[in-house]
Amino acid sequence: MPAYLTRGSVPPKRHTQLPRAEGGFAYEELMGNNGFSSASALLYHERIPSALVDARTWILPDQALTPNIPLLPRHLRPHELFKEVDLPDQDVVTGRRLILGNNDVRISYAVGHATSPLYRNAVGDECVYVESGSGALRTSFGPLPVRAGDYVVIPCGTTHQWIPDAGGQPLRTYCIEASSHIGPARRYLSADGQLLEHAPYCERDIHGPGEPEIVTGSEVEVYVKHRSSNAPGVAGTIHVMAHHPFDVLGWDGHLYPFTFSIHDFEPLTGRVHQPPPTHQVFEGAGFVVCNFVPRKVDYHPLAIPVPYYHSNVDSDEVMFYCGGNYAARQGSGIGAGSISLHPAGHTHGPAPGVYQRSPGTEQVDELAVMVDTFRPLGLGEGARASEDAGYAWTWSEPAPRS
Repeated sequence: MPAYLTRGSVPPKRHTQLPRAEGGFAYEELMGNNGFSSASALLYHERIPSALVDARTWILPDQALTPNIPLLPRHLRPHELFKEVDLPDQDVVTGRRLILGNNDVRISYAVGHATSPLYRNAVGDECVYVESGSGALRTSFGPLPVRAGDYVVIPCGTTHQWIPDAGGQPLRTYCIEASSHIGPARRYLSADGQLLEHAPYCERDIHGPGEPEIVTGSEVEVYVKHRSSNAPGVAGTIHVMAHHPFDVLGWDGHLYPFTFSIHDFEPLTGRVHQPPPTHQVFEGAGFVVCNFVPRKVDYHPLAIPVPYYHSNVDSDEVMFYCGGNYAARQGSGIGAGSISLHPAGHTHGPAPGVYQRSPGTEQVDELAVMVDTFRPLGLGEGARASEDAGYAWTWSEPAPRS
């Protein structure tokens, strides 16, 4: 879990009074995971944080999932989902297009120039990768600057708002929404929760929010994504709150949003090709997140520096190619901004010719985010609308059989 932080004003002992300037004392909110038996934070509000004055349904974008039948590897082009003329009016919350999903995780893509509404995911944690653009994430804990290359990890139930920088590039975001919590791989952590020496990053690379903004206001709308009995298990509601949720005087704890830059990940290399878990950065229930960054490659004199052909017998593999040059799939149509799905049951690997040409390569210049899931992924509306229908045949390149 992230290291302990404190921001703003908190009383010397928890669950005791914090005086307000106007008289009386602040309203304490305990925000905790796993039935308050895991990471938590205590926030101190100026006003009652649960004061609700109205509610209505938020009609979410299409959440339907289509099974990957017949079983095929897929190449998706999410950049094609967004037209430049529409970006000034779009935001990266309400504009998300569902790409892939199952009951454990939903992967969406969104682009926009507009400020998002106040938003809270009450289903699980979010891990949002910023492909390009910059801006700020305002939260009830305080603001976080965000920039290209950042993973932005937002705990379940955190009210927040995305604000792209004015006059800059639109925010392009790859959104991993869990039905659980997201944190560092457990093998990287000591029994006390500290990142160990063999971990590819440490606490110094994790950046928490600044001081709370203490925003005032009333009759504020908060868009809430929450659990539902309907597939794929999510629904939307707009809560109208009596008071602005960013009225926090202070907080402390181990639970808060943070950023981690993919450029601060220190790759682990070896004499021969290293397996995918070497590249892991986070995990959630039913999935893991890995990243591939520029690095020196295998240095055994007979090494084959590109990935061996492999079959994920327990998982579907999703790769988002977000920068550099991914040499292993040259000639397949994969490029910057592509998403590939290689499902369990299909052996995949380098494009034809790449494997034989790779000896002698000393380093790779690639940037990619990988999600491996342990239950099969269905195809969302965004996948169906952006698929490269010829990708499955790129290893043998025949015309597809009818």
